[in-house]
Amino acid sequence: MPYPIAAEIRCGDIRKLSQSARKQIKQAWLDNLVLLIRGQSLNPEELLQFTQTLGELDLAAPDSEMPAGQKPRFNPSVSVVSNIKEDGVPIGSLGDGEVVWHTDHSYHEIPISASVLIAVEIPSLGGRTGFINMYRAYETLPTDVKARILNLRIKNDVTYNSAGQIRRGLTAIADPTKSPGVFHPAVRTNPETGHNALYLGRRRQAWIEGLSLAESEQLLDYLWNHLESQPAWYNEWKVGDVVAWDNRCVMHRREPFPSTERRILYRAQCKGTRPYLDVQASTAPHPRGATFPS
Repeated sequence: MPYPIAAEIRCGDIRKLSQSARKQIKQAWLDNLVLLIRGQSLNPEELLQFTQTLGELDLAAPDSEMPAGQKPRFNPSVSVVSNIKEDGVPIGSLGDGEVVWHTDHSYHEIPISASVLIAVEIPSLGGRTGFINMYRAYETLPTDVKARILNLRIKNDVTYNSAGQIRRGLTAIADPTKSPGVFHPAVRTNPETGHNALYLGRRRQAWIEGLSLAESEQLLDYLWNHLESQPAWYNEWKVGDVVAWDNRCVMHRREPFPSTERRILYRAQCKGTRPYLDVQASTAPHPRGATFPS
């Protein structure tokens, strides 16, 4: 049976792709939301060259979002995801614990569009990355809930990263209505496909604008329970895997792995646009949305 998210591309060395092949990969990414390409050997600059297949390169996280004492190791558009420390300083971000369901950079006014990872070192167990189709998550909501959330905005808190760590220079604020963050629509339109997706961003310290905290928590709990009931595809990482996903219609998480083992991935990303909702698009489900077999 077909799956509602992800496709494996078999195309040989992606450093040698023709322009025609790059266009096909871009379309496959829009159609399938997540792409897996195995057996690659890319340095950071070559990763950036491939990432440009999907859009205009964006900078990695600013210094303020990096662990204290850490400096960029490569091009400013490449970040490192790793649990390794050198001289007591992490060489990358997110450690070895669980990384909860989230959307990359949802706490920015203009989140990124594409996220791309390549596996450089992989532990012997754990560390799988899971992905959920947010077109489908939206389309499978009850009709009354879809109507209720269509014009709501959710605050995406900036205080914590997806590993639960407080970002440098910030202080935890217990009241989500007062914590720092940015508001984005609960349902957003992907400008490249014209289809709508549920856009929850991050659960921790989230708040729905215009609702009391109690009402907001109740509705968010419902939406997140619905999200977590969706089928998820998990990549069992191998060295040389390249995984690219559409950050506008995909949520992802990472399973923990042993702290005694090394894990290194390089990450690149493409610029996005400010999230918006085109209500006319709500009648056009994505082909991998509600009509897709579960």
